[in-house]
Amino acid sequence: MKIGIIGAMSVEVEALKARIEGAQKTAVSGIEFVSGSLCGKQVVVAQCGIGKVFAAICAQTMIVRFGVTHVINTGVGGTLCDDLSILDVAIADGVVQHDMDTSPLGDPVGLISGINKVVLPTSKTLASAASSAAEKLGITSKTGVIASGDQFISSAEKKKYIVDNFGAICCEMEGAAIGHVCYVGGVECLIVRSISDSASGEAKMEYPEMVAKAAVRSQKMVELILQSI
Repeated sequence: MKIGIIGAMSVEVEALKARIEGAQKTAVSGIEFVSGSLCGKQVVVAQCGIGKVFAAICAQTMIVRFGVTHVINTGVGGTLCDDLSILDVAIADGVVQHDMDTSPLGDPVGLISGINKVVLPTSKTLASAASSAAEKLGITSKTGVIASGDQFISSAEKKKYIVDNFGAICCEMEGAAIGHVCYVGGVECLIVRSISDSASGEAKMEYPEMVAKAAVRSQKMVELILQSI
């Protein structure tokens, strides 16, 4: 077992990088990959950058160059449901790309051409481990669909669109791209998000204050997940 851990921003992965034993750094496509041992597991940790393309580049590199067997994507996101508030955790049992739209051709909104799926499944085993980790930490969590797109969602109108079309519980900007790469590569993946904002018109005000606290929660969960699998 070799586990890739991906975060979009430095705050989401720096604490994990600092705890890696026997750390070795490798730069590929402008991304620094830090490999070694963490919580008794062989890992590769990287900050991919914001957005689906950077996330996909990072995930594919981890699979092809570093031979990871599992990928964990940790970070922060905006809530899309009443069950998740600031600093709660969303765990994906599936991911969608809410900005994928070939519906003028007669396709369902969100359909990924070539795969012919809207919702891509994530690892049930890893999702269960994440749920258990949240419970141990006393963190409220909910499992459901996480939606990704190259947009920072900050309007009630867009939030409603994503919920109405995909039934998503959380939105962010990388997870579904990583899920896409892992799906076609046959690699198990986990997408987990600590809620940092409400994905509403107030998101820009909430985000700077809450993102660091949310990231810390995600990091603690990752460590417990690594210890349990």
